[in-house]
Amino acid sequence: MPELIIIGGGLAGSEAAWQAAQRDIQVKLYEMRPGIETGAHTGAYLAELVCSNSLGSNLADRAPGVLKNELRRMGSLLMECAAQTAVPAGGALAVDRDRFAELVTDRIQEHPNIELIRKEVKSIPDEATIIASGPLTSSSLSNSIAELTGQEHLYFFDAISPIVTVESINMDVAYRASRYGRGEEEEGDYINCPMTELEYGSFVDAMLEAERIELKSFEQQLESGVKAGMHTYFEGCLPVEVIAQRGHETLAFGPLRPVGLIDPRTGKRPHAVVQLRQDNLAGTLYNLVGFQTNLKFPDQRRVFRMIPGLEQAEFARYGQMHRNTFIFAPALLRPTMQFHNRDDLFFAGQITGVEGYAGNIATGLLAGWNAARTLNGEGPFQLPADTMLGAMCHYITHASAADFQPMKANFGLLPPLDGVGKGRRNKRRRMELYAQRATDALEKFLVGAEKTI
Repeated sequence: MPELIIIGGGLAGSEAAWQAAQRDIQVKLYEMRPGIETGAHTGAYLAELVCSNSLGSNLADRAPGVLKNELRRMGSLLMECAAQTAVPAGGALAVDRDRFAELVTDRIQEHPNIELIRKEVKSIPDEATIIASGPLTSSSLSNSIAELTGQEHLYFFDAISPIVTVESINMDVAYRASRYGRGEEEEGDYINCPMTELEYGSFVDAMLEAERIELKSFEQQLESGVKAGMHTYFEGCLPVEVIAQRGHETLAFGPLRPVGLIDPRTGKRPHAVVQLRQDNLAGTLYNLVGFQTNLKFPDQRRVFRMIPGLEQAEFARYGQMHRNTFIFAPALLRPTMQFHNRDDLFFAGQITGVEGYAGNIATGLLAGWNAARTLNGEGPFQLPADTMLGAMCHYITHASAADFQPMKANFGLLPPLDGVGKGRRNKRRRMELYAQRATDALEKFLVGAEKTI
């Protein structure tokens, strides 16, 4: 039986391992935790969700929803595990992060073709390999990748949101509702903390004056052999205090936007709203949506307790920042996830430049498929560019050097539609047509490839 090494037991590595093992490949899955910590993970389970517990929109006419449906159609293990551990989140797919990771770990460990090895891989093996070591790749392996690629690493700083206990939320002020009434529960899937203009202004001022944790400790994790290509934040996951710096009302038009939400105490739309999303199946923990932060812990407690309804909030986890590393994929990878000059070396997950949990899972799935096909003497698959996964793989392998940044699933990656006008009036229709075209393209591809998948 052919053998495959997979480095990293995150979302991408776990999905890749399952897909390859299902295709009669003997997989050695290496995960350095818990022996070696990353600074962001908290446990030893595979597929741990470090940031949000939401996998993004689950709506069929939204780009993240299209990608999830593609994953389901292609037999994703992690989508199956997400469905079994889902928690209420309106139109999004959110999970109990601990039960999700535990379930993925159990499924991987139970597979007869997968050997889970708790050990750090410090250099790139000569054998067939998928590198899915994620944004927190160890320094030793980072050095080995830099030596192989001949490229400087790009990296950005990412942040995670605080989590509070539900019993500490003042429900005399906060209220349950989903935007525009979406959600399975009549009362709504989110807890909302409404702000008046005065409360919002005081909150923003306090946040801008608060102290931040220095980033030097993260920079020192880079050994001299790996140079930093960029010191930047990823635009899709900005710390809340950085957003506030861009203008006093920026948060009110961003993560604190009040559209689709009415305060039952006043019958009016608030000036701003802080939303909290359920973080575990028991419903005892809630995370602050969009509140990635690098404020010092005492300042987080002080400033975030200024939010109406969180005056006595108990923090189960404070927000943190960590260094995320990714390679310059346009120069190094093919759309098959293969390294540009080595057929049996693949990359998958956030280290490739895809962003979002579903994107990481998806590139892991494709890398697992193609690694198995390569080892079995078959040609690798390149998905159609009008599927969401195909479009994401095309973007990260063809983007210009001037503006390459991690990319989430979005309809802007897909080829343009013919005969559909632009503008707000046609937006919903365009999304529906994009989704249908992607579905049809994937189905046609899979039907044509069914004998070899």
